[in-house]
Amino acid sequence: MIDRLKKLFATPASEPVKPDSHQLAVAATALMVQLSRVDNHEDSSELQTIVDCAVKAHQVTREEAKEILEDALSHAEDATSMYEFTGQINDHFDQDQKQALLESIWRVALADGRIDKYEEHLIRRMADLLHLNHREYMQARHRAEAAAN
Repeated sequence: MIDRLKKLFATPASEPVKPDSHQLAVAATALMVQLSRVDNHEDSSELQTIVDCAVKAHQVTREEAKEILEDALSHAEDATSMYEFTGQINDHFDQDQKQALLESIWRVALADGRIDKYEEHLIRRMADLLHLNHREYMQARHRAEAAAN
């Protein structure tokens, strides 16, 4: 597990290596983890939503999704910024995949029944870092809200 993370984030610039699907899933999940922590109240409904989103987005089993979450939790602890995650995602996701990721991020924010002002601000920053415009940001939010009802 640690070796995979080291390979993803410590590859020398002279040796570009395309991350595998697990590494990209960890990067995407780490963004959701960071959102779940921004209001200083990471609850079980948010973590369950992260696992559900990983199962759906990455076509993995629930056990694999839990492993992805554990990897993301440990890496999110050490992260100094979101750029290491959004950079990987921007390099390997198309616009539709990035918009689907933002919808998953909104679902995590909605999981506890309320959207904190810090969560909303962080989601806006994530959307900007993922090169998603305001229309795409709002569409992702509306889809997540519709799914929550």
